[in-house]
Amino acid sequence: MKILRIPPEQVAQRWSTIVPFLEDALTKAVADVNADQAKVYLSSGQWLLLGGFEGENLLGIVAVQFSNRANDRVAFITAVGGKEIINETLIDEFRTILRAQGATMIQGCVRESVARLLRRFGFAERAILVENKL
Repeated sequence: MKILRIPPEQVAQRWSTIVPFLEDALTKAVADVNADQAKVYLSSGQWLLLGGFEGENLLGIVAVQFSNRANDRVAFITAVGGKEIINETLIDEFRTILRAQGATMIQGCVRESVARLLRRFGFAERAILVENKL
């Protein structure tokens, strides 16, 4: 498998193959968006979309939102969907792509199973997210 950037202008063309992974990821994510709202972010370039490909076949996706802080440009993982999209061989490709986008740090609000997986690659729990809808 190879991780490749899916350009915003190709999101609409590839949507039928992207949406199953995205919907699955968003049902398990803390993100407060649905697939149609995510499509707007992805196709407008507000979020970066990475795909895990085996040949021409899309096997999974990672959606990333960037923010700038005083000391870092943070790549925030908003959705991870698919099988083995994050593994030992792909994590370096993932980091290389994010560095090329200017990122100096990766963060994400993920479910416990993804957190356990990411700990194997040097990620650490930084905080516990709480919220109260008003």
